[in-house]
Amino acid sequence: MRADRLLSLLLLLQNRGRMTAPELAAELEVSLRTVYRDIEALGASGVPVVAERGPAGGYRLMDGYRTRLTGFTDAEADSLFLTGVPDAARDLGLGAVLTTARLKLQAALPADLARRTRRIEDRFHLDAPAWFRDAEPVPFLAPIARAVWDRRALRVHYRAWAGEAHRTLEPLGIVLKGGIWYVVARADGEAIRTYRVARFLAVEETGEPFEAPADFDLAAYWEASVRRMDAARHKTTARLRVSPAGQRLLPAKFGTAGARALAEAGPADEDGWVELDLPVETEAVAVGDLLSLTTEAEVLGPPGLREAVRRALAALTARYDAEPRAGGERPVP
Repeated sequence: MRADRLLSLLLLLQNRGRMTAPELAAELEVSLRTVYRDIEALGASGVPVVAERGPAGGYRLMDGYRTRLTGFTDAEADSLFLTGVPDAARDLGLGAVLTTARLKLQAALPADLARRTRRIEDRFHLDAPAWFRDAEPVPFLAPIARAVWDRRALRVHYRAWAGEAHRTLEPLGIVLKGGIWYVVARADGEAIRTYRVARFLAVEETGEPFEAPADFDLAAYWEASVRRMDAARHKTTARLRVSPAGQRLLPAKFGTAGARALAEAGPADEDGWVELDLPVETEAVAVGDLLSLTTEAEVLGPPGLREAVRRALAALTARYDAEPRAGGERPVP
């Protein structure tokens, strides 16, 4: 709404001093034309905005002017828990609300404390998504979030592993894990489950209220889910012999499981190779994961996994020993 944007503009000038029109447009996520119109509107309403020309110019408030419009709305108070993750707030539809809340908070602080908060913002930044992965599109995150806030049921069309499904969900909470959004919900009155928000194909707000389980704790549920997922994911343990270069790769390729296996490895031989036990997934997944270590690791066991890796390497050798087909054609089996 324009009234919220004007207040945000006023608080930006109060908290930060002189700012250029492009800087204001970037902060408010609007066009330069909108900034110019809003500056005129502030001036017309009696706010003493001073325009300074030249390379060091910009807009500022007249010396000594401070607004006292720093009370929080309900939505702004709700958004404060997302202060450190503005991208997450934007995904949830709370980006503008959070900006206003932060500006109000800074305006209410004594000058010395306000300067300290700005120094922290300048020197620390949280980037939640993992490397080398684009953010997933989550067009239905905002209505899902509204349903979570209001405890209202949703009718959803969802792409599950076994195919597409229609469900009535009672959304209990939202989790951002490694840049991926999840909703924790009770489906059709059954057990509580976790759904990946990017897999929702359609969401309809029913307006029907529901009661959350009295003993439900989102953080505790998520921690238990992560433990169950890790236990289910690691089906077996691979015995590996790993070179010094491979040892450096393990934490990057296998996360905490790789780091833990490395910490518990046996003594290095004269060439720096160590033997260790690494939890891995199903055989089909483990073969691909272990081959990512290239020549820097050897699978010693179990025998079935070693044989599966040997077959994969033999197939690759046969493929690259053969002459490539014209146009990228593959030989007919």
